[in-house]
Amino acid sequence: METRNTEIADLFKKTADFLEIAGTNPFRVRAYRNAARTIKSLARSITDLLTEDPDLTRLSGIGKELDDKIKEIIRTGKLGKLEELEERVPAGLHRVLKVPGLGPRKVKALYDKLSIRNIEDLRREAREGRIRELAGFGQKTENRILRDVDRLDSNEKRTLWITAENIAGSLREHLGFDLSNRDLIVTGSFRRRKETVRDLDVLVASRDSKAIMERFVNFDQIDRVLANGHTRASILLRSGLQVDLRVVELSCLGAALHYFTGSQAHNIAIRRLGRQKGLKINEYGVFKGDRRIAGQAEEEIFTSVGLPYIEPELREDSGEIQAAREKRLPALIALNDIRGDLHCHTDDSDGRNSLEEMVRAAETKGYEYIAVTNHTGSLKIARGLKAADVRHLIKKIDRLNQRLSHLVVLKSMEVDILKDGELDLPNDILEELDFTVCSIHSHFGLSRAEQTERILRAMDNPYFNILGHPTGRLLNRRPAYRVDLDRLITAAAERGCFLELNAHPERLDIDDVHCRSAKDKGVRVAISTDAHGISDLDFMRLGVAQARRGWLEPQDVLNTRGLDQLMKLFKRS
Repeated sequence: METRNTEIADLFKKTADFLEIAGTNPFRVRAYRNAARTIKSLARSITDLLTEDPDLTRLSGIGKELDDKIKEIIRTGKLGKLEELEERVPAGLHRVLKVPGLGPRKVKALYDKLSIRNIEDLRREAREGRIRELAGFGQKTENRILRDVDRLDSNEKRTLWITAENIAGSLREHLGFDLSNRDLIVTGSFRRRKETVRDLDVLVASRDSKAIMERFVNFDQIDRVLANGHTRASILLRSGLQVDLRVVELSCLGAALHYFTGSQAHNIAIRRLGRQKGLKINEYGVFKGDRRIAGQAEEEIFTSVGLPYIEPELREDSGEIQAAREKRLPALIALNDIRGDLHCHTDDSDGRNSLEEMVRAAETKGYEYIAVTNHTGSLKIARGLKAADVRHLIKKIDRLNQRLSHLVVLKSMEVDILKDGELDLPNDILEELDFTVCSIHSHFGLSRAEQTERILRAMDNPYFNILGHPTGRLLNRRPAYRVDLDRLITAAAERGCFLELNAHPERLDIDDVHCRSAKDKGVRVAISTDAHGISDLDFMRLGVAQARRGWLEPQDVLNTRGLDQLMKLFKRS
C-alpha cells in the first residue's frame, strides 16, 4: 500500500506535538518537526526514494533514528513511538492544538491545571470562565478560544490544495494514468487552484467505465464507498476528503470539463450567454435544438458564445466574462516568468539548509538571484539574528558572491515589525542590506486600527520594502489578524513599497482578491516561497497559481524583473 508523504509528515508532526506536551527534550521535538517539514515538501514519493537508495539520512533533517521510523510507518502504517505517547497523553489534545494560539506549551498547561483532554473540555472550561484564571491566559485569550473553537469545525472540512494534489497523484497512479495523460483531469475548485478544496472532482474520458469504476472503489485510501454506479461513483477517504468520479465519452470531454471545473456562478453566466444565442449548454455539449454542435474540446464552449478561452483560475464570475467580451483578459503570469526568489531562510536562522546549499538549488532553477531573509533577533523561537550576526552574514554573502558567476545572492532580512511599528534592526544595519522583507510575528490580537497603524508606521521607515505575509493567516490553523489591507495597499503605492504573496501552501498570503486590489492600485507583488529548505523553493508554483487567480500579469510581479531593474525599484524616492 502506498503511503503518502503527507501521512508520514503528519505522524511526525503529531509525535512532536505530543512529545512537547509530555515535556520531552526540545531538541528531540525539533528533530521531529524538521523531519516533518522535509518529508512534506518532497517533490517525489518517499517510497520511490527508498527504492533508489534505502538510506534516507541523505535527506535534510533525517538521522538514523528517524530513518528507521519512516520505514516503520511504510511497513506497518503506524508509528510505535506515537502510540506509546498516546497512552500517556490524551489523543483529544491533538485537536486542541489546532485552535489558533494554543501551542503545545499552553495545551500542556491546560491539561496539567484544568485536566482539559479534548475540544469539548476546552469549550466548557472557557464558557465557565476558568481559563482566564491561569497564568499566561487572561480573559481576552479565553474569549478568543471560544471564538476559534467555533471556527475549527468549518475549517477542518477543507483540505489544503497541495495535500489534495498528493492525493490526486496517488489516485491517478492507482487508476493507471501517467501525469501527462489528459484523459484524467481533476476539476472543480482544485483545477481553479483555490487555496483549499472541499472535495475532489475527477473526470475521466473512457469507453470502459466498468474497469475504471472497479479500480476507483478499491483505492487503498478509502474509508467507505458512498455511491457506485455505471459512470459515477463517490468515495470518502480516511483523511476525510470526498472524491467524486465521473466517466464520460471523449466526444463530450470538453463540455464536461468546463461544467465540472465551475465555478457555478461562472457556468450560469456562460449558459445565459448561450440562451441568448439560442443554444443549450450543459455537461454533454453545446446544443442547437436537439443537435449537438460542440463539446469535445473545452475551447468550443467559449467559442460558441463568442468568447476567447478563459483560464480556469479566472472562472469565478468576477469580471472575467466582461473582460473576455472586451478583449482585455489578462496575459497571466507563468512560472517561467519568475527570475528569482525574494524570501528564503538558511540554517543561520531557522532554515534547514546552509547558504551554499540554498544557492546551488536556486542555480538549478535558472534563477538570476535569490535573497537570504533570515529572521531578526526578536523572534527568538526562530533563532533570530542580532545586529552583529547580521553584519557577519552580510560579509559571508559578499564573499560568496565573489565566487558566483550566474547568480547573485541578495542581502536581506525578514525584519520583525515590533508592536510600536519600529523595525527590529537599527537603520545603520538596514542601509547595508539590498532590501528588506518586513513582517508581523507577534501581537496578533491588536485591534484592526492598532494593527493597521502599526504597519503604517513601519512603512514610514525608508528602509521598508516588502510587507511579508501581509495578513499573517495560516490556512485551516490561524485566521488573519485584523488589519485594513486596502489601506495598506494604498499606503504602499504612496511610499513605493511592495506586498508579498507568500507561496507557502499554508499561507498563500495575500489572497486573490487583494492581488487584484494591488494590481488596480499599481502596487507590485513579490511572489516568494518563504523557503526554509531547498525543497521549499518548489512552492513558487503555488504562489504563481495564486497570482493567476488574482489576475496578475508579469509586469505586476516584482521578481519578474532582471537584477538591475529590481534594484532600482527597491530604491525608495
